[in-house]
Amino acid sequence: MPSLFDATLLADLPLGNRVVMAPMTRARTTQPGNIPNALMATYYAQRASAGLIISEATQIIPQGQGYSFTPGIHSDEQIEGWKLVTDAVHRAGGKIFLQLWHVGRMSHESFHADGQPVAPSALNADNMVWVADDTGAGDMVPTSTPRALSLAEISEIVDDYRQAAANAITAGFDGVELHGANGYLIDQFLRATSNQRDDQYGGSAENRIRFVTEVAEAVAAEIGADKVGLRISPFVMQRNMDDPTVPDTALLAVREMHRIGLAYIHLGEADLTDAPETPDQWRHDLRAAFPGTIIVAGKYTRDRAQKILDDGLADLVAFGRPFVANPDLPYRMQNGVALAELDPAKLFGGDADGYSTYPAVPIAAE
Repeated sequence: MPSLFDATLLADLPLGNRVVMAPMTRARTTQPGNIPNALMATYYAQRASAGLIISEATQIIPQGQGYSFTPGIHSDEQIEGWKLVTDAVHRAGGKIFLQLWHVGRMSHESFHADGQPVAPSALNADNMVWVADDTGAGDMVPTSTPRALSLAEISEIVDDYRQAAANAITAGFDGVELHGANGYLIDQFLRATSNQRDDQYGGSAENRIRFVTEVAEAVAAEIGADKVGLRISPFVMQRNMDDPTVPDTALLAVREMHRIGLAYIHLGEADLTDAPETPDQWRHDLRAAFPGTIIVAGKYTRDRAQKILDDGLADLVAFGRPFVANPDLPYRMQNGVALAELDPAKLFGGDADGYSTYPAVPIAAE
């Protein structure tokens, strides 16, 4: 049975272990311009002992933003900023994918020149997003009602994903992850609750997976399918995404991802709130639908992570919040070192404090 700490391959990419650092929004970019910076490079490099780092969600275009201080990958300045990050991670021996993000309706009018977010359908998420000024002063505000995308705009966004993936490779990333989870744009197309279109992108499950399929095909054609993963969260219903049909729809999409040749599927089982247990039968169905690499994430412990590897239902296990206060998480888990607790008040926004100030274990003193 594979150990959580065994080296492995992701397609042709060698990974030092099966521990993945999950994508986590931390809102530390330089303003104006949502530009990655040296502080972010330090933070990610500190965590390079993960077999794979998946970056925080990163908007593919300005229209894709839904929260203040989140990074982009659409300007030259952002690409240069990300090069600081990828160079630092690679110097530290790590591997890193960029998570490509369009929030869709999970946004606020202040992020949009025309005053409206976009979505499959003109349905408000009835949720909250963080809006701040350039100093970081801000608050949680209600989402704005979106307008429905036209067919021409959908095609443009598919191409925006393609260009963002190309930009990610230019910035030095080892690959990209398509954010198809947690109620954002790709997820909004997948679910009948948020997608009430009556054209080729709505209605049947086959139509509702069309957008993610077109995005995956475009990105794979641009950078190679072996450098592309997809994150899904069919059992996470928060952000008004309650659709009992989506687990079956997700499997349909996953089969298309296998056809395209994607490197992995990343199953998000919980976000900031609890999600229902993923049924064992669905896990087996996922494995049957996608014979490639499967990553799971969602409040895993070392023992629970090892068990799902032993059961053959995952190949890599992603950890989010444990990496915040434990930059050397793989070492700590492997050696039974107690995990430090994070400071929740310093998760989003701010400076180095509570971001790059958590120490690694002094190994020489062990």
